[in-house]
Amino acid sequence: MERTILRPVIAGIVTAVVGFASSFTVVLAGLRAVGADSRQAASGLLALCVAVGVTTIVLSVRHRMPITAAWSTPGAALLLSTGPVDGGYAAAIGAFLVCGLAIMVTGLFPALGRLIARIPQPIAGAMLAGILLKLCLAPVAAVAQVPLMAIPVIVIWALLYRFARMWAVPGALAAAVVAIVVTELSMPSLTFDAAPVVAPAVPAFTGAAMVGIALPLFLVTMASQNVPGMAVLSGYGYRPPFGEVLLTTGAGTAAGAFLGGHAINLAAISAALAAGPDAHEDPARRWVASLTSGISMVVLGLGSGLAVALVLLAPPVLIEAVAGLALLGALAASITAAFRAGVESAAVTFVVTASGVSFFGVGSAFWGLLAGGAFHLLMNYKDSFRSTRVTESA
Repeated sequence: MERTILRPVIAGIVTAVVGFASSFTVVLAGLRAVGADSRQAASGLLALCVAVGVTTIVLSVRHRMPITAAWSTPGAALLLSTGPVDGGYAAAIGAFLVCGLAIMVTGLFPALGRLIARIPQPIAGAMLAGILLKLCLAPVAAVAQVPLMAIPVIVIWALLYRFARMWAVPGALAAAVVAIVVTELSMPSLTFDAAPVVAPAVPAFTGAAMVGIALPLFLVTMASQNVPGMAVLSGYGYRPPFGEVLLTTGAGTAAGAFLGGHAINLAAISAALAAGPDAHEDPARRWVASLTSGISMVVLGLGSGLAVALVLLAPPVLIEAVAGLALLGALAASITAAFRAGVESAAVTFVVTASGVSFFGVGSAFWGLLAGGAFHLLMNYKDSFRSTRVTESA
């Protein structure tokens, strides 16, 4: 009996720990890339943890379902690939806020959600693959630059991926921590504040940030997180009201933006840890797992300052390597979605997005989506025109 009671609690703690440890390095790297300093990055991580935790608690208790929120890991990778925008970090904050409001509007008007779902899957997958590619190349670069630190991390990740996949990234992170501690013992003069950091920011609104960050962040979060997250829940027999879920996660995103949080959404991969039979044999009791996950995520957020201190101690390429290992699965899935049908428009989207170029201060993700979409319309127009001619001649 006691084991049955503890089972969803343990599952919830594992869900939070795996979700946090597997991608907090991506979040910190993304925030630093768009101009956040160490304190602002720590504040952003704390804001995300609290927003994720509170949203998960509210949705779980209200609907008695294992509804788990998470931060947008692909969105953080987008920030890393985009880099600084006109207006600096304040403009990025403004983009985060607009993204949250856009998610809320989508929840109010279901037609918008259906419109986003009409984006061809190959193009959406190719855009995400192009965003993730550079970061997923980081483990190779780390082996070349810091082999004594990187090789053990990769070996441990590979072994755990084979025998205990859920713990592969946390294990790689633990190996990186050991390597950092051993290597950086000669730096006793480095000081840091491990206490939670709250650094409010005043948002600014620029056209470049709206087009280069807000729009692609919104699309990536919806297409690669919220929609798959609902699919995971449906697969386990849960059907929460999608509009209310979007309103809640959008509100959490907008609130967290003022402290540096970029976006939260339905969990996709980690959702299965709380919604599956391993959490509890009774589906009606699995919401306890997501509730525990939400509480645990808030507690983990209190360690955001320590997480930033760890990143500051490490060679940047090593942190990016751990983040890249965490995203390899997402890269594989997005490439499969993009090219399973051999769609040329997906190739156009991928190449432009992966190029990393920016025009008029707008990053490559937007231009990749635009180029791929335009090519897709061109190809469909030609096919439609030919079909019409054949019908007329008949």
